[in-house]
Amino acid sequence: MLGFSWLVISLFLFCVLAYQRASLTIWTACFALLLIFATSFLGVATGLILCWLVFLAISIPFNVTQWRQRYISQHLLNFYRSIMPTMSRTEREAISAGTITWEGDLFRGNPDWNKLLACAPAKLSVEEQAFIDGPVETLCGMLNDWDITHNLADLPPEVWQYIKDNGFFGLIIPKQYGGKEFSAYAHSQILIKLGGVSITAGSSIAVPNSLGPAELLLHYGTQEQKDYYLPRLAKGEEVPCFALTSPVAGSDAGSMTDHGIVCWGEHDSQKTLGIRLTFNKRYITLAPIATVIGLAFKLYDPDHLLGKKDDIGITCALIPRSTPGIQIGRRHFALNTAFQNGPISGKDIFIPIDWIIGGPEKAGQGWGMLMECLAAGRAISLPASAVAGSKVLSYTAGAYARIRRQFKMPIGKFEGVEEPLARIAAYTYIMDSARTLATASIDAGEKPSVASAIVKYHVTELGRKLACDGMDIHGGKGICLGPKNYLGRGYQAAPIAITVEGANILTRNMIIFGQGVIRCHPYVLPELEAARLQDPKAALSAFDTAVMKHVAFGISNVVRSFVLGLTGSLIVLAPKGKMKRYYQQATRFSSAFALLSDVCMMVFGGSLKRKESISARLGDILSYLYLLSSVLKNYHEQGEPVDDLPIVRYACLYCLFEIQERFDEILKNFPNRYVAWVLKILIFPLGERFSKPRDAIAHKAAQLLIAPTASRDRLAAGIYTSSPAIPAETLRDGGFKGGESRFSPFVQAKASLLHSIESEKEFSRFSAETPVSSQQTNVYADIQDALVKTIASEPIEKLITAAKKEGAVTGLDADEQAQSALENKVISQEQYTIFIEAESARKKVISVDDFSNDELARVTTK
Repeated sequence: MLGFSWLVISLFLFCVLAYQRASLTIWTACFALLLIFATSFLGVATGLILCWLVFLAISIPFNVTQWRQRYISQHLLNFYRSIMPTMSRTEREAISAGTITWEGDLFRGNPDWNKLLACAPAKLSVEEQAFIDGPVETLCGMLNDWDITHNLADLPPEVWQYIKDNGFFGLIIPKQYGGKEFSAYAHSQILIKLGGVSITAGSSIAVPNSLGPAELLLHYGTQEQKDYYLPRLAKGEEVPCFALTSPVAGSDAGSMTDHGIVCWGEHDSQKTLGIRLTFNKRYITLAPIATVIGLAFKLYDPDHLLGKKDDIGITCALIPRSTPGIQIGRRHFALNTAFQNGPISGKDIFIPIDWIIGGPEKAGQGWGMLMECLAAGRAISLPASAVAGSKVLSYTAGAYARIRRQFKMPIGKFEGVEEPLARIAAYTYIMDSARTLATASIDAGEKPSVASAIVKYHVTELGRKLACDGMDIHGGKGICLGPKNYLGRGYQAAPIAITVEGANILTRNMIIFGQGVIRCHPYVLPELEAARLQDPKAALSAFDTAVMKHVAFGISNVVRSFVLGLTGSLIVLAPKGKMKRYYQQATRFSSAFALLSDVCMMVFGGSLKRKESISARLGDILSYLYLLSSVLKNYHEQGEPVDDLPIVRYACLYCLFEIQERFDEILKNFPNRYVAWVLKILIFPLGERFSKPRDAIAHKAAQLLIAPTASRDRLAAGIYTSSPAIPAETLRDGGFKGGESRFSPFVQAKASLLHSIESEKEFSRFSAETPVSSQQTNVYADIQDALVKTIASEPIEKLITAAKKEGAVTGLDADEQAQSALENKVISQEQYTIFIEAESARKKVISVDDFSNDELARVTTK
């Protein structure tokens, strides 16, 4: 019996030391003391002697460094080298790009939540807020997206000029060069506001401030290049584009055939060392109107004019549009969005060697430069575009579901509509939280390569799902394009964000975990670096240090996964409050993820990167842990408003359920069934306990969107909701540019009448009496107006309905019944006015556009 007790004590000590991740010295000392105490109590028994022999056989070789390295680590190093994955140069440069932020803590299996909550929150400076409230707000008021996408297929000239004059192309350029030098968060907020009004405008401003000439010059350009180009870019004197993708090289940049040969040539009538370029690029945003082109190509030096290497590698250069031989100007038409995008090509074009970004010293470093910039930029532009759409849906879908009535009740009160409304609320919260956390880390000086991939993939994917939910709720309102449709263009354009800056399939299957496991895992990268060292002693010493820590790390995660699964993670120390259980569960799954990652690397070795389905699901687990973390941090930073709890709980439960599902999918598809069975016991000792968010939570979340609540306002914060007025001078010329009207016939009629109006006072009275067409007002403001009026009229509607049942009110439609109710004193004059105004506002919102054939035709046949 005493022997059994000591066995239990030994097992308990093992679990405690493993859970707390004790050092080898502490392990050795603790078990030595345990055996000493056991010997003093039990005496010299045969079983105890055997325990001492096992202890000494393990502890001595592990604690004597020379023995451990010779007899253990050397064999492990040889095995490691045999299974180590091979990587191309572009793979190595992509993996080494950027820095690691919170996702690294999640990979360690024991995240420090206080560290996360202590990170500086994303916030705007006074200057940034003033820019958003001023020029950005004004620009939003100038945009007519239907006119831009259907009639002009471009931004109007005055909009382009306003963008250039007000520094929208210089958001990231330092002030010393005439730029704004705004934070990543401000950059994101600006794109959200613009993207909610016009995808074309948002994209046109995003590209010059994202992966392109300005950012590359900032980080890698020569001083001469910076002094010349950055002020011109900031002022809009130069319009930039960056050409990377080609017909044969999309996601696989290594297959690029665009090339340059170092040679002597003539430039400005002088013999010049330069590059003769041949290239064919496509999908290049702003290319048709660009004045300066950033170009990525493979550089070769067969005559060794730069050095001893023939194949120098991917290089980036800046080329003026005016350079002889460049073919540019034609356009792609991306899913009915009108942003400028098109091909660029050239054959045997000669450029000076000094046009390489950073000069000749940066030749061959282009791919690394691009990956470093993309590590940050990927978290800004496309996520902002998707968040803009989700915020618009949060603001409009619930309101529309309250305004739109069927079967004598608002459609938002049907459970079938509550389901997508709850998703809109929760997914928007997740998306906004993730992009906020990522931009905050960028503003803290990080280049979060893995986090940016997570945010880009999941925010755009969730945005695509919400676009479908929004269309389902709006029905016919959503599918009829026209000035009154605020969903159609976003729905059409959703796949664009999925495709660019790393196609989402590639990002999920190869980048998130493929890069994450090397960069985020605490010991994999040190092991890889040690294994590549040429000095045998240095390699063995470095590998021994890393692998011993890795072994202890693995043992710890085995114990932590099982213990936390068995206890429901209740023993985890976590921040107090209503979110405590979510912190605890996230810690549990973080440990399980670290365990599963190690097992997968051990089982698959270097072939893991080819097991894309397994790798993708592992990436999903890391991603949902990151998304869950961002939700918890965002809720904390907002002061933990109680009203938001249904949305936040839905978001947390969604992430936890998705994590559980990915674990289950991996284990069901794991090739070694015995290993899968053991992992199942370790990770889910009590079974899979998480489910999708319950209907009761979905109901509460949905109800927050169908009323003008503070939660709805927080979700939609940052979008353009003002109601712009058309300036008198614009109406006076009828909006005619080049003989063609940019405004509706209704507005043109108003303009023609102005010629007979003698005073500004009469014009103001005329405008008040005849409101501007819905093509020129902000439909979001109309929806908000209708929502408020609808809610105010609902008690009155109940009075009319009750009176109609009793025969006190007659009439075939709402207007007739309201008139009858007024005449029969069922309602007062004030109530009648409220009801009629609500009906008018409701009809305005649910109405859709119709056109003549000529109005729909983009080209008129004469």
